[in-house]
Amino acid sequence: MVLYAVVLGIIVVTLLGVSLARLGSVKTKADYLVAGRSLPAFVLVFTLLSSWIGSGSLLGGAENAYKHGFAALWQGGGGWAGLALIYFIAPRARKFAQFTIPDLLESRYNQTARLLGVVAVLFTYTAITSYQFIGGGDIIHLIFPQVTAVHGAYILAGFVIVFTAIAGMGSVAYMDVVIGLLATVTMIAALPVLIHVAGGWQNVKATLPATHFQVFGDLTPIQALELFLPTCLLMLGNQSMYQKFFSAKSEKDATHATVGWIIGTVILETVIVAIAVVGSAIFRTGEVAQRPREILAYSATHAFGGSPLLAVLGALLVGAIFAKVVSTANNYLFSPATNLVNDVFVRYIKPEASNGQVLLVSRLMVVALGCWALLQALRITSVLKMSLYAYTIYSAALTPVILAAFFWRRATAAGAVSSIAAGTAVTIGWDTVKVYLPKVVSDRDAILPALLASLLGLFVVSLLTKPPTEAQLRPFEG
Repeated sequence: MVLYAVVLGIIVVTLLGVSLARLGSVKTKADYLVAGRSLPAFVLVFTLLSSWIGSGSLLGGAENAYKHGFAALWQGGGGWAGLALIYFIAPRARKFAQFTIPDLLESRYNQTARLLGVVAVLFTYTAITSYQFIGGGDIIHLIFPQVTAVHGAYILAGFVIVFTAIAGMGSVAYMDVVIGLLATVTMIAALPVLIHVAGGWQNVKATLPATHFQVFGDLTPIQALELFLPTCLLMLGNQSMYQKFFSAKSEKDATHATVGWIIGTVILETVIVAIAVVGSAIFRTGEVAQRPREILAYSATHAFGGSPLLAVLGALLVGAIFAKVVSTANNYLFSPATNLVNDVFVRYIKPEASNGQVLLVSRLMVVALGCWALLQALRITSVLKMSLYAYTIYSAALTPVILAAFFWRRATAAGAVSSIAAGTAVTIGWDTVKVYLPKVVSDRDAILPALLASLLGLFVVSLLTKPPTEAQLRPFEG
């Protein structure tokens, strides 16, 4: 394990170096929150890719693939469908050029929508950050067995809080370039090697159930939809994504970056599921069968032996997974900290705050939210379940009103407030309420009832209230 430790150490030092290198360029609120609106398309591609593919894919998606095979791609496929629509949203988002999603909600709707948006983002993004800590803790435990997974989560949380607090969006984005390149090259190289270790593709197919290679596998169409919808809707309304678009040099850079992001996401998520499926053929029993979320890192540490070159590839694969987890945690920790600073502190507490005060409070918020996310991480039993819960809050509460802001002129402030409130309430309360409902309903995840409640609130209340003014609509026109 010395080699794995060395690779991990090099990655941590490299990421810290990138963060420190960006520190001198952070002088204003815009520098910290949106990298001074200076990110070119090349940097945007990798920071978008790295922020999207984290523990949700590397642990939750991999766990799904271990259990169900290629049907796990329904989860990733939701993101792909969302990306196809984002191509048309990206230039509009850059043209709007604010700092956060609640900025957008107040501009298009009202202050109440802004505040409800902050609440939904805080619940969603700290939950997503929390299972990144679990993922990093699992990897640290695999490399250093004497360190428990829980202690590993503490260590990972410390890394992430420090990296994120140092230089804000500029730090996060340029770290993502390093991480994105490492992960893309390593995972694509590792897949054919792992297939060879498994005895070839025919042997993989012979070892696993036939359902692992079918479109729905052993899932029902409704179960597939419950994987697809939360991912698709989170992608469409993802504040971290919009913040990256707000950070772009221009509308053209935002549009070009989206094309690269689509290509990279389809390739990487397919490769991740394929590695998990092949790994499940090699490791059908033992420790990983009890903790299938670890299948990628476990395969990297146990299947790549036999030669120094394979050992290096295995170490790089573990390092790439670890780095992706760090990257996603950085992004999803930074985003709600931005909300508290921009949408609460500057908006309501101290509007005249200097750049120095904003930077100080921003860093303190990163630390506070990082600690909250760590507390949530210590209660997680399933990364897949937690990821779908987090996706559902955001998907039902915010995505419909965000899309309506750009594409439905008739959406009103009252409709938006009703939609956000209904989507959040149903998601958070679903596990409590469903025990009183018929089994055909109570067996369902929260996404379908929460989305239905959100859409009803948006459309019915909007149609019953006064239309928005042209001044409210103008910044969102194409």
